[in-house]
Amino acid sequence: MSVAKRFYDKYQKTRVLNSYVSVVVSITVVLFFLGVLGLFLLNTKNVASHFKEQIVMTVYVKDSAKDIEVTQLQKKIQLDPATKKVNFTPKEEAAAQYARDIGEDFVEFLGYNPLLNSVDIYFNAAFVNTISLTQTQKEIESESFVEEVVYDQPLVTLLDENIQRISFVLLLCTILFVIIALLLINSSIRLSIYSKRFVIKTMQLVGATKSFIRKPFIWSHLRLGIISSLLAVFGLSLLLWEVNQRFPELGMWDQTFELIIVFGGVFLLGISITGLSTFFATQRYLNLKTDAVY
Repeated sequence: MSVAKRFYDKYQKTRVLNSYVSVVVSITVVLFFLGVLGLFLLNTKNVASHFKEQIVMTVYVKDSAKDIEVTQLQKKIQLDPATKKVNFTPKEEAAAQYARDIGEDFVEFLGYNPLLNSVDIYFNAAFVNTISLTQTQKEIESESFVEEVVYDQPLVTLLDENIQRISFVLLLCTILFVIIALLLINSSIRLSIYSKRFVIKTMQLVGATKSFIRKPFIWSHLRLGIISSLLAVFGLSLLLWEVNQRFPELGMWDQTFELIIVFGGVFLLGISITGLSTFFATQRYLNLKTDAVY
């Protein structure tokens, strides 16, 4: 074998390898970002629930309130299915915390503690809305020993509006990105098949059937699709691990059903798009006349 021949064969192998690498990289990147959007979309409810359950309603009780009255109120609130947890804060503890915050002992300065005993109520996410919270507020305020009941109503309203808006935007972005993914993956595979158009036409001219010619191309690109899908799933797993390390309260690793949908969807999408794109791209050059190949 001549030096020129060996050089040409090496050049061809390198060219094919580079073509395969570019296809794998492009498909992996597209599938990864599509998976990220899918995770965000499926976890919108969980993230929203987490923020909703941080909303606190504070009940301030009068100094004249009896211990038994405060205890009964806490038990009544705790038995309510809307309640997630209840915390009682004595006025002395509240004063100490406030003094640490402002860096000054205001009780010593004033000569008395102006704060009141309080009960902090945290609700389950399904009940965090202005209608439910306002009703609960009125019921608790009807108690004679209750001084005041407060919660951040504008924040609750804003949270509801933003959650709906974000969910809608994420849904639109996911649909748009699926379309972009289809176009990009199809384009990458078409370019890869284009570089082998002469091989396809040569095989066809020597009598090979269309199915015989298509088969190795489809299997070859299906393997690339599988590799790309696995790489995308691996990248998503690393991202989830990092998010779980930083925000363990979201419990994203515990959402088995959502993870199966996203990972399985990414894997199946990568394989199906690759297979279909290869089929149609190969078919295009099989149907071309010989002169049109050039």
